[in-house]
Amino acid sequence: MCGRYLSPDQAALEREGDLRVRNPFERVYNAAPTMKLPVVRAVLQPGALPGAGAVEREAIAMHWGLVPTWWSKPGLPTHSINARSEEAAGKPMWRDAVRRGRALVPALGWYEWQVSAAGKQPFFLHAPDQGLLWFAGLWATNAAIEEPTFAILTREAVASVAPVHHRMPLALGPEAAAEWLAPGTDRGSERLAAAVASVQQEFAWHPVATYVNSPRNQGERCIAPIQPA
Repeated sequence: MCGRYLSPDQAALEREGDLRVRNPFERVYNAAPTMKLPVVRAVLQPGALPGAGAVEREAIAMHWGLVPTWWSKPGLPTHSINARSEEAAGKPMWRDAVRRGRALVPALGWYEWQVSAAGKQPFFLHAPDQGLLWFAGLWATNAAIEEPTFAILTREAVASVAPVHHRMPLALGPEAAAEWLAPGTDRGSERLAAAVASVQQEFAWHPVATYVNSPRNQGERCIAPIQPA
């Protein structure tokens, strides 16, 4: 499960992402569902013909909570912020996006909560060097929705995350991220399986204050280490 994360600012995206940024993004310390957040997708360069060098990466704002292209019900779908990698390639909710709407969600870490006798303790998880992470994501546009939407793929936690939570975002290294983002509608399920197998293994984490529980709260305080109760 990934229900909150730290979204990077424009400078971090341009420095580490090798991409075109279409919006002046600010860092969001407590990114939550329904928020507009930067998502990276592959697009054909204007006027270019398909082929080598014709595709570039761009970061645009999308709402967190995927609405599939085919969705026509009166209300928006529920439970659409995360897609389980084990079922995404075959489940109607996600399978078209696995083929046609692969994306990368840039992050500097994410939050998980543990239940104990003292209550729910939040933790912040991140790369050991605190560098940029690339979550495998899915995106879609729907005729009834003004802007594109996205979801984050998840998988079983690796050993370094398991002490905090049994699930984690599908965080990819540079090569795996490039392969996931590469355009083309073929081999969707194979690309997903390769991404799951290529997940980063090493993460660091520490407890943070319950201040992060409310998505209205932002700033450095969200990720500051504390001594748990």
